[in-house]
Amino acid sequence: MPAAPDFPPAPDRVPVRRALLSVSDKAGLVDFAKALSAKGVELVSTGGTRKAISDAGLPVKDISELTGFPEMMDGRVKTLHPVVHGGLLGVRDAADHKAAMDEHGIGAIDLVYVNLYPFEATVAAGADYETAVENIDIGGPAMIRSAAKNHGYVAVCTQPSDMEEVIAEVSADGTTSLDLRKRLAARAYARTAAYDAAISAWFAAELGDAAPARKSISGELVQTMRYGENPHQAAAFYRFPNPRTGVATARQLQGKELSYNNINDTDAAFELIAEFADAGPACAIIKHANPCGVATGRSLAEAYERALACDPTSAFGGIVALNSRLDAATAAKVLEIFTEVVIAPGADDDAVELFRKKKNVRLLVTDGLPDPAAAGETFKSVSGGFLLQDRDTARLTPADLKVVTKRSPTEAEIRDMLFAFTVAKHVKSNAIVYAREGQTLGVGAGQMNRKDSARIAALRAADFGLDLTGSACASEAFFPFPDGLIQAADAGCTAVIQPGGSIGDDKVIAAADDRGLAMVFTGVRVFRH
Repeated sequence: MPAAPDFPPAPDRVPVRRALLSVSDKAGLVDFAKALSAKGVELVSTGGTRKAISDAGLPVKDISELTGFPEMMDGRVKTLHPVVHGGLLGVRDAADHKAAMDEHGIGAIDLVYVNLYPFEATVAAGADYETAVENIDIGGPAMIRSAAKNHGYVAVCTQPSDMEEVIAEVSADGTTSLDLRKRLAARAYARTAAYDAAISAWFAAELGDAAPARKSISGELVQTMRYGENPHQAAAFYRFPNPRTGVATARQLQGKELSYNNINDTDAAFELIAEFADAGPACAIIKHANPCGVATGRSLAEAYERALACDPTSAFGGIVALNSRLDAATAAKVLEIFTEVVIAPGADDDAVELFRKKKNVRLLVTDGLPDPAAAGETFKSVSGGFLLQDRDTARLTPADLKVVTKRSPTEAEIRDMLFAFTVAKHVKSNAIVYAREGQTLGVGAGQMNRKDSARIAALRAADFGLDLTGSACASEAFFPFPDGLIQAADAGCTAVIQPGGSIGDDKVIAAADDRGLAMVFTGVRVFRH
């Protein structure tokens, strides 16, 4: 490990006399260059950045005038030179550094503004392998890291908002403060780390490596929060690069700031309702990341009323997710009880107007629904590490079902079973869902044994006057014993859907046959913890 040299303390204020600007995204570039030039700062630049500054009538040096070398190899080599990195890394108050700079004619660079080749956007646009590789920036990250390491003397910017802070200080007295340079350095290393994470993730995907030896996760801060799951926990919300449609991409039209629990529950609600994108009007109501009710309807308002009927008590203070544009009729129904968040692919103007009467209710809209079948990853932190897995993209059709009982299900029962199993995929294990005609009738969530989940779901249905006779029962994992199935049959269900695969399957099938049930195996388990 290199020992820390005995450098003099970094000064608080450092004059900005020379700035190196080399950006891919040129938004705001000319204005920044004008502000620096007005303070007498010498501008040095490369390629298209230099041209844009020069075309604006500002004096600017080409990087080759500093290095004595032209850009070469299709622009791959232009800033990787001791004159550039010496100018960035040299500790100006260290005698040996100053002597080396003087001996080799290396001038100090006080400000660097670099935003990187758009690798993430290039990959997101579906570029081929060679194009993606060519959009891996080399010189940019090197300059950013050099400048950030020497933040005692150099200000480094990687985005327009950074430059705005620098311009504010330079415009005042021609200098930057140490406090600002430290903050800029921290952001710079975060940016290069995220950039490298994107590159390594892309390479792993290209190579089909689902478990690379090192895994990096990066995100961009969206919001700091008053607190996390509980008031004593700090929290923040980050967005992945090129995120899927969902809560991270939603626009908030009104309401209080979203809390940690709001975002977690809204995500659960929207991911669930996305499963019913093609089912006609549909609604899901969520509380503590579990469904209180899910239903389809002839209209969105009817779907909401049918979902609410499953458990109106738990729906109080819940999250409402819709699979189509919020209209005024549905908005009026939703606003009859206290609701934390409503999320939908859009909202009609008259619906938004109704919501303004309840200014604290959060209304979110997106540009569509998430694709339940889209590939992706999920993460869960554990002590000392994290777990990584593919998103659960399992989706079933009638052709996937294996009838294992003497009686085969009717077409209506098949529809009900698939509906219930789709909902059960989004219920905390152990999960039991009763449903009929596109409506959940009872949900048993998060119990330590499946029999209790079946019993609780039936009790909840009875509490709200919902008859389970002729309903379908879905279990997200196999019944290890007949008791849970018997509980469901006694409650009134006539069809059961479950993964199968237990050593006790024969006994469970026999119990189903004894009660005249139709039962199908999916061969797919959908645990949720």
